[in-house]
Amino acid sequence: MVFYHALQIDESRCIGCSRCMKICPTEAVRINAGKASIQEHRCIDCGRCYEVCPADAVAIKDDDFSMFRRYPHSVALLPSVFLGQFPDEISVSKVYAALYELGFAHVMEVESAAIVYKEAKEKYAREHPDIRPLISSFCPAIVRLIQIKYPSLAENVMPIKVPLDLSAMYALEELQRRGVPREQIGLFYITPCAAKVSAVKAPVGEEKSIIDGVINMNMLYNGVYKHIKDMGKNHQYPPVTRHRLSADAVLSTLTNGERRLCTAKRSYAIDGIQNVMDFLDKLENDEVEGVEFLELRACDQSCAGALLSVDNRFLCGERMYARARKAAERERNGEMPRDREMDEYKDYLIANSTVDEVQPRSMMVLDENISKALEKMERIEKLKTHLPQIDCGVCGAPTCEAFATDVVCSEADLHQCVFYRLHLEAQGKMTLNEGRSNMYSVWGDDRISGEIEV
Repeated sequence: MVFYHALQIDESRCIGCSRCMKICPTEAVRINAGKASIQEHRCIDCGRCYEVCPADAVAIKDDDFSMFRRYPHSVALLPSVFLGQFPDEISVSKVYAALYELGFAHVMEVESAAIVYKEAKEKYAREHPDIRPLISSFCPAIVRLIQIKYPSLAENVMPIKVPLDLSAMYALEELQRRGVPREQIGLFYITPCAAKVSAVKAPVGEEKSIIDGVINMNMLYNGVYKHIKDMGKNHQYPPVTRHRLSADAVLSTLTNGERRLCTAKRSYAIDGIQNVMDFLDKLENDEVEGVEFLELRACDQSCAGALLSVDNRFLCGERMYARARKAAERERNGEMPRDREMDEYKDYLIANSTVDEVQPRSMMVLDENISKALEKMERIEKLKTHLPQIDCGVCGAPTCEAFATDVVCSEADLHQCVFYRLHLEAQGKMTLNEGRSNMYSVWGDDRISGEIEV
């Protein structure tokens, strides 16, 4: 199984501060020769390392911004949080118009398919009454977290295409119905996070996504904002056809967006990767019973607090709630929102909404041979009892357990443990120079230069 990772570390920028190593929820980061590195089999692309890096050494690999111009019918698939980034004086219609002027042929918000997504989940729930709790597949970082850290819960993840995929299917079908050849259609998602880049490049449960490219939301925001400011207040934008979302669709991206629409008797909406892990620990240990549905999001305030957001997550959420209130008022006045316009394609979308079941993907594949893997597990447990268990991180691993695993898997040297080196030096079994050399192998040889005066 090959997994794409959007997060990459630029060694030329990395200062080896270890902040990323300490905060990674799946212990995917190590320090070697004074630089951070990512163990790909553990990484879920949640982006915590990106958030805390003081040197901007963690980058998100997305597609070239100009790539969409290769297609006569380029479609900008927007998350509604993109529109929530703009200050109140810049209207949604103005953002749409600016996107057209920048070169996109079509603009569509992915939450247009939120109601179809809801009905697809309800259909799956009816057909699988034996699987509870059902876990939303909306957040790709959470799906990968469950795959590698909570594999026993993988079968609980609903194998349903998310609104992004359903909207892309709708846009593709609609354009092809109008006679546009597939090779002239470019579907581009404006991503608010790294995990969704990975979800497009290597979707879980599918061989390939129909989406042609992924564009950094932060970058596009800056481009749109600059264009609007450069055009000035008196610029006359051409009229645009903008299909409005329902209030439910607008709010579906935020925390509680799915839960508020579900019919489950007992459900939870949990955001923040650590909060999610705390709850899943209890769920896996059978400490929580009777839950029917879980909406789990890796980011605080869900996509409003995603990595590539520009504005404060609470201000973004406030704008989205204001937009939802206006949408609700329009609906009361009889205006049909866009998600109702998709009714013509609803049966087709729901019929094609399922993907393959989510498979466990252990982050501790010790060996392909089961007997050897069990032997290594015993060695890890034995080694852990001899380590100091203070998780200092000086060895270049986040915890003593992670270090023990690295040693047994030949990815680290036991002499990297500073306490073990001190023990060997005290016993005369290691020289000071040998100990220093081991320290340099982890942190580099330029941490201290010259005497320090206090």
